Amino acid sequence: MYRILYAILYLFSLLPFFILYGIGEFFFFIIYRVFRYRIKIVMANLERAFPEKNRKERAKIAKHFYRNLIQTFLETFKMLSISEKGFDKRAVFELEEVNKKIGEGKNIVFLSGHQMNWEWGPWALARGIKIPLVGMYSRIMNNSVDRLFYKMRSRTGVILVDITKFSTAIIRISKQQHAVGLIADQSPAGGKAVHWMNFFGEPTPFYVGPEKRAVQAKAAVFFVEFVKLRWGHYKFVPHLITEDASQNEKFHVMLAYRDMLEEAIQRQPSNYLWSHRRWKRKYDSSWKDSWMDRVPAPDESSFR
Repeated sequence: MYRILYAILYLFSLLPFFILYGIGEFFFFIIYRVFRYRIKIVMANLERAFPEKNRKERAKIAKHFYRNLIQTFLETFKMLSISEKGFDKRAVFELEEVNKKIGEGKNIVFLSGHQMNWEWGPWALARGIKIPLVGMYSRIMNNSVDRLFYKMRSRTGVILVDITKFSTAIIRISKQQHAVGLIADQSPAGGKAVHWMNFFGEPTPFYVGPEKRAVQAKAAVFFVEFVKLRWGHYKFVPHLITEDASQNEKFHVMLAYRDMLEEAIQRQPSNYLWSHRRWKRKYDSSWKDSWMDRVPAPDESSFR
């Protein structure tokens, strides 16, 4: 099954970008206009994030979001066949400051959010640094699909570690200078690692594992902004959060990450994954001891 799936998608990936985007416009019409995929979730999220915008403005963001999402999906399959030269023309990672820290012997933690194209970012990064880049991934239920995505994501040398085995694997990896790339805006299911802070003014749970990893490694931490320049062209911009996470106050990394992610989304609001149920969990006073924001925890009367 894997060989058949790979052959079909490899042939599909050979199509020129302009044909792929033409196909994408067809899927955009079906998903956005006909089936209205998760449109209520998208519009509700945009209303939370941008209450100052009117419905027409939020609808415009939503429309561009769906087009960006479909293009990201199609661009992912290009990873099967695109040449290194062709990829480098379309995905530029500004690595001067990062490589300076690497030259100083620092471990690096890269934090990003669900900005598009989240599949191309690690590729561009792995091609531009001289130390191993480690990323976590969750296995896909279908073995053939999981094998396919693993092959695509690791093609440029990214070391992929199953999220369930990361805590043990990182002990071995930490014996050498390394970099870790983490998407840190996942919606937590629960547990002691969960803390709360405002995200676009709404109490929101975050995992604090990324900061703990950075502290343990005494790592320099960068927030990576994904900038969409035009169809099929991206720039990845690292913003330094700290030169050594172990020297900062608790939650400094996560708060700075939150601030930078919000600012990046404000700059390109349609380039974020709005179909994700980021605010599905509700804050209440039982989480007061896990509040990590600079402002006080909200009281019951202030909940939306």
